[in-house]
Amino acid sequence: MSGSMIYIIIGLVAGVLSGLFGIGGGVVIIPGLTLLAGFSQLKAQGTSLVAMIPPVGMFALIEYYKKGNTNIRAGLIICLAMLIGGKFGGQFANMLPVDVMKKAFGVFIILVGIKTFFGK
Repeated sequence: MSGSMIYIIIGLVAGVLSGLFGIGGGVVIIPGLTLLAGFSQLKAQGTSLVAMIPPVGMFALIEYYKKGNTNIRAGLIICLAMLIGGKFGGQFANMLPVDVMKKAFGVFIILVGIKTFFGK
C-alpha cells in the first residue's frame, strides 16, 4: 500500500473517530503513523500537528519542524481526509444511543492503550 493511501486511511479513521468520540491526533494519528507508516514517535507527533494546525498547535509545529520532525505532505493529506471522515463519523455518532457510544469509546481507548503499551 502506498504512503499516500496509508495517510488517507489514517485521516479518514481519525476524522470518523473524531466525529464519533471527539478524538483524533494523539489517539489515532500518532499510533497510525508509527504502527502503519513506520514513523518515529517524534515524526508522528510533528506530522499529527501538521494535520491539526487550524485548531491546534501552530507554535509546537514550528518547533517540531525546526528539528526535522514533521512530514508536511503526510500531515496535509491526513488533514484533508479528516474533513471527510469527520462528517461521516459525526453523522454516525448521532444515530447511535448514548450508552452504546460510551461503551464503544471505552473499548476503543482500552484497545489503543493495550496496543501502545505492548506494541513495538
